[in-house]
Amino acid sequence: MNKSIRIIQTKEAALPGGHYAQATEYNGTVYVSGQLPVNADGSHTFTESFEVQVKQALSNLLAILNAAGSNFEDLLKVTVYIVGVEHWPTFNRLYAEALGNAKPARAIVPVPELHFGYLIEIEAVAVVSKSTL
Repeated sequence: MNKSIRIIQTKEAALPGGHYAQATEYNGTVYVSGQLPVNADGSHTFTESFEVQVKQALSNLLAILNAAGSNFEDLLKVTVYIVGVEHWPTFNRLYAEALGNAKPARAIVPVPELHFGYLIEIEAVAVVSKSTL
């Protein structure tokens, strides 16, 4: 692995369930892997409401950003996969509440299904705003 690529990992978000990192950082840019709404302890929320799932996925995203030295204000691009386009307004409301004044570039992609039967997955790109060394 390129020694200047930093692996980001925190116990404040669910650990990867496969061969990937929660996030990587290179040259001041953080790339966050898709975050399902899995609790930090690894327990699943797929039986919970869409709102609960959104809040957990955003919580995972924020925990990983914090571990990388970033936060929601440092987001450059967010890609959101949702099962059922009818969830778009609810997601948009919860996302706006969580991000406040931050308005990164964003795409919402309706998909037929996600792993474990979840209704949302969020991936993101951000900049590092503070040193984590």
